Amino acid sequence: MAAERTQEIVMGLNGNEAVAWAVKQCNVDVVAAYPITPQTIIVEEFSEFVANGEVNTEFVPVESEHSALSACVGAAAVGARAFTATASQGLALMWEILYIAAGLRLPIVMAVVNRALSAPINIHCDHSDAMGARDSGWVQLYVEDSQEAYDTVIQAFRIAEHPDVLLPVMVNLDGFFLSHTLQDVRILPDEVVKKFVGTRDPIKIKVPYLGDKEVPLVLDGETPITLGPLALPDYYFEHKMPQVEAMEKAKEVIKEVNEEYARLSGRKYGNGLTVAYGLDDAEAAVVLLGSAAGTVRYVARELRREGYKVGVLRIRAFRPFPVEDVVEKLSNVKVVCVMDRAISYGARGGPLFMEVRSAFYDSPEKPIILNYIYGLGGRDLPPAVARKIFLELLDIAETGRVKQLINYVGVRE
Repeated sequence: MAAERTQEIVMGLNGNEAVAWAVKQCNVDVVAAYPITPQTIIVEEFSEFVANGEVNTEFVPVESEHSALSACVGAAAVGARAFTATASQGLALMWEILYIAAGLRLPIVMAVVNRALSAPINIHCDHSDAMGARDSGWVQLYVEDSQEAYDTVIQAFRIAEHPDVLLPVMVNLDGFFLSHTLQDVRILPDEVVKKFVGTRDPIKIKVPYLGDKEVPLVLDGETPITLGPLALPDYYFEHKMPQVEAMEKAKEVIKEVNEEYARLSGRKYGNGLTVAYGLDDAEAAVVLLGSAAGTVRYVARELRREGYKVGVLRIRAFRPFPVEDVVEKLSNVKVVCVMDRAISYGARGGPLFMEVRSAFYDSPEKPIILNYIYGLGGRDLPPAVARKIFLELLDIAETGRVKQLINYVGVRE
């Protein structure tokens, strides 16, 4: 491991550039994309790699995000490794194709630079875009910093193309907080990454009209097969169940890829599904996604130095949701605050809150679980606010009194 790590170079990159570098090294066949703030730098940077002859990738500049993902669907269906990137309204415009990509079991990787959805128009971060797509059948991974963005895109190709998964993977990074913020990023050598991701090797299927001859599950122009045929009530349900099974199997694959990548790079993100801090003896804990985890963990460290027993659980894989991890790591905590950077209108709390609370429904040992919705439209989460939240949780842990289940943080009255 040490020999591998000494080969890395350190580059000053923002999150978008880190993603572009990862894609550059992953032997991608087709990149189809359309620019949208704050994602544009990813495809802009990658198009320069193509123009300079640094990659052997077909770059397809299209007229919309709907077309970008459609082009990736076509490329992946013929056996190519495909990538795209988008944000906010662009992800919303892909809506129809998100479900098609997942239903066809195409291992496309897409970087989503999380940005609020209109209206009103806002170009800054929250998670409303990806949360709107949470039931589309894509694996959803959320990163905390630019280094993890680089590492996770590389891992995503292995996860998506694993024969037990074969689902598209969405790598989420917070708009501007990560996409436009410079950070030292450790870059692995090209040959090391290419060996790690390998080449896409489509699974084989038996073709009855050829005497059960095995052929790759791709549209090769020679062996007629059908992808995405009409399925009426007598078959549609059965087509959906393999997606359910693949998403469940993705949990172990994400863990395995995380471990293998750690041996390669020395960098490990919890068990791949969740990243825990201070939970062994915590009385109060915060659960959240994305870049704000760094701020919250910083505050938790400060409070622990002062003698307070607090912890943080960052959810890295929102889909598949790590129910077992969440219950195991939070069962002994007295009070849990789930922080959502999105609203689920008309529901009792945000999307992450509902997942965490549901996970504990059948558990005999369960904490008090509150919801704090924060940071919509890019509003910051200062350390002072995170500290206040922790102190409120500790007070509840001591008194058992909950004043309000759903809380909105930092809203002007």
